[in-house]
Amino acid sequence: MAKADFLPVILGSDDNAYGMARAFHEQYGIKSIVVTKGHILPTMHSKIVEKKIYEQLDEPQIFIESMLNLYEELKERADKLLVVASNENYAELAIRNRDKLEPHYVLPFISEELMDQVVYKERFYEMCEEYGLDYPDTVIFKKGMDPEMDLPFDFPVVVKASDSMTFFNAQFEGKKKAYVLHDKASFVKTIQQIYSSTYEDTLIVQDYIPGNDTVMRVLNAYVDQHGKVRMMCLGRVILEDYTPILIGNYVGIIGEENQELYGQYKKFLEEIGFRGYANIDLKYDRRDGKYKIFELNIRQGRSSYFVTANGYNMAKYLVEDRVYDRPAPTEYGTNSHLWHAVPKDLLINYTMDEELKKQVIDRFEKGQASSTLYYPKDLGLIRRFKLRSFYKNYYARFEKYFKLKD
Repeated sequence: MAKADFLPVILGSDDNAYGMARAFHEQYGIKSIVVTKGHILPTMHSKIVEKKIYEQLDEPQIFIESMLNLYEELKERADKLLVVASNENYAELAIRNRDKLEPHYVLPFISEELMDQVVYKERFYEMCEEYGLDYPDTVIFKKGMDPEMDLPFDFPVVVKASDSMTFFNAQFEGKKKAYVLHDKASFVKTIQQIYSSTYEDTLIVQDYIPGNDTVMRVLNAYVDQHGKVRMMCLGRVILEDYTPILIGNYVGIIGEENQELYGQYKKFLEEIGFRGYANIDLKYDRRDGKYKIFELNIRQGRSSYFVTANGYNMAKYLVEDRVYDRPAPTEYGTNSHLWHAVPKDLLINYTMDEELKKQVIDRFEKGQASSTLYYPKDLGLIRRFKLRSFYKNYYARFEKYFKLKD
């Protein structure tokens, strides 16, 4: 068998992982290696992935050993093994072990030094200040501070962990990815709950920017090995997931063009020395007319298949850069294709902006809508049945957890 030019090695097996595997398959007809701790629905019963299961893969030593063993298994199959991380934890593991892995794998990630500035929100907002990026008014709250303290802005406020990776591993009742708190009593209770767990790092307390899901924006980008942005694609959020542990994950996005944002964030990414996939969450603040950044993720977003669906294949930029090193101009997303991760009627019913709802209906009617997991070339009978059951559960989840926002 002839040796391939490259083989994708995707860390994780969630929607993000499947979306990237689908992008590689659509562009190159290639099957991706999915490296994961176990079986979860997005990559189950799939013909476009080859799974490698390593229990406790997120433990640093096991991760290194597993990746080195996998290299021995794959080295005769392709000239280059391209690593793609589906979450922050796997990206961090790859970056912190670059010296051991890079002799064998292509690691399209930022440096460890830059990662430590970006992933800790306290340091990241200092970067925003330095580079003139708008972000919500913020208070840094440390363990031991008095939660009864006066804040420089009114309720509601948003509370989230500065170190999201450590927070991910903390276990306690009522845990959420981020909290929107409407009064002092709930603020005090939440602070006490968080610090009664294993999480001891800083918390970020921010002024709540009013507005429902539809004022959110998500920006995905790819920066090549030479530090040049090759692609930027903006999406307007239609709807978020309301399941407590999944709050903040998007389930509906429509492509949107904003050259001012593209220019601002292209300059930022290039000036800080970013590399690889970037995922940026923003919210439009109607009080001052500014788009304010929440965070910069060091890998493509969970919903990043919306970029591929809009005509900008996520895998292509990585391969053209790291496999073939072909120069290319920057591509900016201008299309308005619809991406969704919940059933069609649920998305329409829960869209909170009437003009946007008309656009959503229009895209469905014109066949300009896509869903990551429903890939026509990968819909065997069992997979189709399991996906249908999974999406059906969203009705009960939205009925239980959905709340109007302002």
